[in-house]
Amino acid sequence: MTTNIYTAVVERCPDTGLYVGYIPGFPGAHSQGETLDELNANLKEVVAMILDDGEPAMVGEYVGTQTVVV
Repeated sequence: MTTNIYTAVVERCPDTGLYVGYIPGFPGAHSQGETLDELNANLKEVVAMILDDGEPAMVGEYVGTQTVVV
């Protein structure tokens, strides 16, 4: 079995307090959770369901973050 590793972007919603995450360039790979562990488990479940239909065509590649000073 192949192990796939993806990088998720995680933010905390100021309105709900939930952690919201998505995998850049991976269509449909997004979820939320009350804790970081719950978010991770939810993202794993979503990615596994997407991969059940075959490897999706990635529409971008995560490069990293950048600090912008204004």
